[in-house]
Amino acid sequence: MNKKTGIVAIALGAVAVLLSVIALIVAGKPAAPAASEPEADDTQYVLYLGTNDKDTNAPVYTPEQAKIKAEEILLRHFGGYTIQEANGGWIDGETVYREYTLVIFLSDTDIAHVHAAADEMIREFNQSSVLIQANRTTTEFYAGK
Repeated sequence: MNKKTGIVAIALGAVAVLLSVIALIVAGKPAAPAASEPEADDTQYVLYLGTNDKDTNAPVYTPEQAKIKAEEILLRHFGGYTIQEANGGWIDGETVYREYTLVIFLSDTDIAHVHAAADEMIREFNQSSVLIQANRTTTEFYAGK
């Protein structure tokens, strides 16, 4: 190997070492905070709570009172909830029935806890049942960039 080739080899070696050091430094830096990852295998429970008495078909409470009573039950059973107001209706024979309905959305819970809250709602609102839907979904508590 002549003198020129030796100098080129040393220079290339030095560049390779420098690039390796830079790669290690960059790889060791903490990454920018990532957005929250959606949770896998989440279930969202949707409850439909009618507010007419099962025996008389008369409202058990005013809409405002019904919402407050439902919120009290939900707060005892869950850390959070979402309620939407709706109007339900059905036909039984020739009679059309209508009632104020609360639609309740719950996440981060399980069916046993949902059933416990529904049992309390059935008693409080004198219902035959509470309709419960379990929807597979993903949940993300997004905190921004």
